[in-house]
Amino acid sequence: MQSLAQQVLGYLRQHALIKPGDRVGIAVSGGADSVALLRLLLELRDELGIIPSVVHFNHKLRGLESDADQQFVAELAVAHHLELHLTSGDVNAWAEEKHVSIETAARELRYGYFRQLLKNSRLNRIATGHTLDDQAETVLLRIARGSGTRGLAGIYPRLSVPGSQFSDECSVVRPVLSVGHKELETYLCGLGQPWREDLSNRDLRHSRNRVRHRILPRLERDLNPSIRETLAETAEIARAEEEYWQTQIAGILPSAWPESNVLQVSALVTQPLALTRRIVRAGAEKLGLRLEFPQIEQVLCLVSGQKGAIVLPNGWVVVRTGNEVSFERAASNASPDYEYPLIVPGRTELLQAGTVLETMLLSAASGYNPDQLLDPSLSQQQLRVRNWRAGDRFWPAHTKEPKKIKELLQKRHVTGSQRKLWPVVLRGEEIVWVRGFPCPEHLCAASEQALLIREVPLS
Repeated sequence: MQSLAQQVLGYLRQHALIKPGDRVGIAVSGGADSVALLRLLLELRDELGIIPSVVHFNHKLRGLESDADQQFVAELAVAHHLELHLTSGDVNAWAEEKHVSIETAARELRYGYFRQLLKNSRLNRIATGHTLDDQAETVLLRIARGSGTRGLAGIYPRLSVPGSQFSDECSVVRPVLSVGHKELETYLCGLGQPWREDLSNRDLRHSRNRVRHRILPRLERDLNPSIRETLAETAEIARAEEEYWQTQIAGILPSAWPESNVLQVSALVTQPLALTRRIVRAGAEKLGLRLEFPQIEQVLCLVSGQKGAIVLPNGWVVVRTGNEVSFERAASNASPDYEYPLIVPGRTELLQAGTVLETMLLSAASGYNPDQLLDPSLSQQQLRVRNWRAGDRFWPAHTKEPKKIKELLQKRHVTGSQRKLWPVVLRGEEIVWVRGFPCPEHLCAASEQALLIREVPLS
């Protein structure tokens, strides 16, 4: 039977992660996975021909426990006659400054240190202890949150440090990505090698810990005893497909995006949908934009012939002009305002808001909520739809007095661009309909007929 060290050696060679002469910094937190990684690479040091050292980042999140982890790692480095690269950072302060989670802040600071070590040429590889369990957890979390194949690819065996311009010769590698956590613990027990336990890894307030300690064990028990391996295989398949798509995109991107912010419609219309989505996303990423699936679909509506503009939440406007779709940064004082005549009966597209208002005359007994049915006489009047403006007031049914729309939206916790683009319908200067609120009592349908204004997706 193949030893664990030989299994890891095979994985390293399969993915060409390490070559002779590499200066490999082994990231050691003190936990079982990273300590096992250290011992495995030391066991393979001569066969690999590497120059190993130890890297430790003290996140200072657990007080004396964090300092004890640091001391443990330092003693490991001394025991094995290895150079120690050591630093610390204020994760809480970084999270507050950047408005990110503690987990994200810790990763950003840690990888910032990796980047520093790689950039000053002290190291050309950093090895981390990500395991098959980490891979399974990552894939499952991304499925739960919604993901395409790029997300399903999970953790890559090799990664260029975020924010760097490193070549293939300078990267982060994951030598034990095909090995389970329990296998690594068993390996350490066989060596008589202790490790540190981080009790925060059992804190079920964190979604990854809930997946690790509750969801995956239940899936193993009730659905698939090999669920971790299955999810890791899914990542392997998705990763290979993503690598294929990247080669396809590289050949089309220059003609599809002839300028950094201009998308050429003619270069996309004959391409399959899967490739078109990736081309839009890849070009947007070069502008520093991470588009979610609904935003990519909105851009594709412009590509397919829809007229108008899309206002993205992050200060960009996307406009179709002729055979081009251009991405423009909205000026800081630019207004997202829009206004259209409301078609009754019929459909009015609100391109900026990414939605459609559909109007129809129907029976008041049609089964719709009476609070949404307006007096049919409104259909004979000039109605218009726009986004709400400062000072606008509305009097929903079942309330004592008119309220500022700003206050109504604040109570519902509507924020950001969604709030700016919130649609209202007016008769003259009177607001007669507001998305999501009951119509005014004096305008509710009181006869057999009624006017319905409803929102449907932009298609």
